[in-house]
Amino acid sequence: MAGLISRGLPSAGVFAGPIAWLADTQFNYAAVPWVCAHQVPLIPLFALAMAAISLVGGFLSWRGYASAAPKPVPDSTGAGRPHRFVALMGIAIALLFTIVILLHGVAGLVFHGCER
Repeated sequence: MAGLISRGLPSAGVFAGPIAWLADTQFNYAAVPWVCAHQVPLIPLFALAMAAISLVGGFLSWRGYASAAPKPVPDSTGAGRPHRFVALMGIAIALLFTIVILLHGVAGLVFHGCER
């Protein structure tokens, strides 16, 4: 685990952000009847948890960017391995989905689930 944090994982943000957003969106729709019946604001709490997961993916991508060589080492086919580009895309995607997840959470503060 320490090696994963120190070396990073360039593609973590590419997957963690969208998966956290998917889980958040599905939970938002599934929790509406329960939230309406009990008046407990679960949507913003779950949004914070999913935003944290997305940010962890972005952090791992950032660590992958920092540990990758500026010039890729060619492999046996003659093509380079674009770890830095994938890591930059992972950081950007994770931040974008974190913003979207937090906006869903703010909507959970404004709407209480019983609107018709």
